[in-house]
Amino acid sequence: MRIGLFIPCFIDLFYRDVGIATLELLERLGHAVDYPADQTCCGQPMGNAGFVAECRAVEALFVRNFDEYDAIVCPSASCVHHVRHKSALPDAIRARTFELVEFLHDVIGVDALPPAFFPHRVTLHNSCTALRSLDHEPAPELNVPFFSKPRALLARVGGLEIVETERADECCGFGGTFSVSEAAVSARMGQDKATRQAASGAEYVVSADMSCLMHQGGSAARHGIDMRYVHIAQILNTKAVDA
Repeated sequence: MRIGLFIPCFIDLFYRDVGIATLELLERLGHAVDYPADQTCCGQPMGNAGFVAECRAVEALFVRNFDEYDAIVCPSASCVHHVRHKSALPDAIRARTFELVEFLHDVIGVDALPPAFFPHRVTLHNSCTALRSLDHEPAPELNVPFFSKPRALLARVGGLEIVETERADECCGFGGTFSVSEAAVSARMGQDKATRQAASGAEYVVSADMSCLMHQGGSAARHGIDMRYVHIAQILNTKAVDA
């Protein structure tokens, strides 16, 4: 399977270790992974702000970059949600664009994961998009049997203990442009989230969405909360020598 690795703008600019961990993990699974060097934004910020023409222009570049691949894998639920459900991209490209957790769980299969080791207490943050668009876990308002794709992956990591955060399914307040248009509300939601995470006894917060972790990490730092924030790719790619 030829995989095109799609790295969101903010990961490319601020969290390159997440992109590297995603690449290394996919290669450890035996896949040929390419990183199209002239890739840019998927168009989500422009689309959310109503700039349709600008959004369509970057979507056209997305097609040129990724049309040849069997699968397009991205370590961001929100970006994949835009590509799959909000963009004007061709159906074939939208259908083969996957967020990392769903690709590992649904396409590759949990049992295929290479050994990982992370001897720490972690608490899980599922972004609103991961819950309601990509089905990482059932959204709390749905009366359906519980499942958890990220927990199934993390269960294969040696030494890792998951602890629970109170009201973990609540939004952290980021919400993309919401954090700009409603800055005060967003900041308080982030503070509340980080405070509850610290009360869980976790050493790390793990998520499939680095944008949420960026917001939560900033809130924690601002209020003197000692917490570390990591993308799930970084944990799944952790060997014993790294932990």
